[in-house]
Amino acid sequence: MVPTSKRPRLPVVAVTGAASGIGRAFLAKVASSADFRRVVAIDEQRGDVSDVTWRVLDVRDPLLANRISDIDVLVHLAGDYALDAEPAERRAYNLRAAQTVLTASAAARVRRVVLVTSAMVYGAAEDNPVPLPEDSAVAAEPDTGIVGDHLEIEALVRRSLRSHPGLEVTVIRPAAVVGPGIDSVVTRHFEAPRLLSVKGCSPRWQFCHVDDLVSGLELAALGVVSGVVAVGSEGWLEQEQVEELSGLRRFELPAGLTFGTAQRLHRLGITPAPATDLHYVVYPWVVDCASLREAGWKPTWSNEASLTQLLELREGKHAVVGRRLSGKEATLTAAGATVAVLGTAAIVRAARKKRRV
Repeated sequence: MVPTSKRPRLPVVAVTGAASGIGRAFLAKVASSADFRRVVAIDEQRGDVSDVTWRVLDVRDPLLANRISDIDVLVHLAGDYALDAEPAERRAYNLRAAQTVLTASAAARVRRVVLVTSAMVYGAAEDNPVPLPEDSAVAAEPDTGIVGDHLEIEALVRRSLRSHPGLEVTVIRPAAVVGPGIDSVVTRHFEAPRLLSVKGCSPRWQFCHVDDLVSGLELAALGVVSGVVAVGSEGWLEQEQVEELSGLRRFELPAGLTFGTAQRLHRLGITPAPATDLHYVVYPWVVDCASLREAGWKPTWSNEASLTQLLELREGKHAVVGRRLSGKEATLTAAGATVAVLGTAAIVRAARKKRRV
């Protein structure tokens, strides 16, 4: 009698940050998947996804190792990436969370950890190849912004791989993420009355819809892809296409004026992000999603469709250089037909006046 082959044991997957945002979206996806034997949700509060095992705790708790001893794969999606968060507190949270996840996973003999950073770590530059290969050098400039957080988290991953050679770690680097609930430097760029651009340069626009990020994460959790994995829509949009689709016109300024003024405003506390974050809306950082493509993955959202939804979600919101405006400020900025750096003069005056009161 010829023995029948046994079906491979399905993995148990845990998701941190499972109660909200991308964590909840991924949890809902894997909860309905037949590819996982069991799904464990980890967060500081219980969420609304059913048919999973909820474990309520702070992901930074050293006792995490005791709570994941029965886990095969951990997908880490707990993080603070709010633009308006206090930078030092945000970074402390993100690094402590990533460090605890990596250390606890190694101690608990978790087979695989999947983390999400950003394709921003490649850096945005005028002379970037379009698209950037996945194995391109990490060339982003370290700063106090969210890009700096991603760079430090990836440094933690590299150290962890040396310290815990038995732990497999996959880093997912999405292009500019869009979708319900997403708030970033890129999404706020489209909340301005015009699109800031640098004279002599033209960005290429690539987006990553949350749905496609989630499907890429699922393949990483299953071990179909590993290492460094970029994810985003196919191809890119030229600036002219973005202007036509959005109905927004560009506003060109010299690079020195743009970044110099933006940095001064950041030092004054007027804008939430450092000037280096503006690189990501004026220079290209399109990525080639080779690993996922070779695995047979295809994005379900095009760049055009992602941008269309982004524009729908921005309704009623107004921002200048990444700073959300109140109703009065928004009216003043739009009425003056200014955007980004030039529009900040009104913001600076308003902020100074408010401080004197």
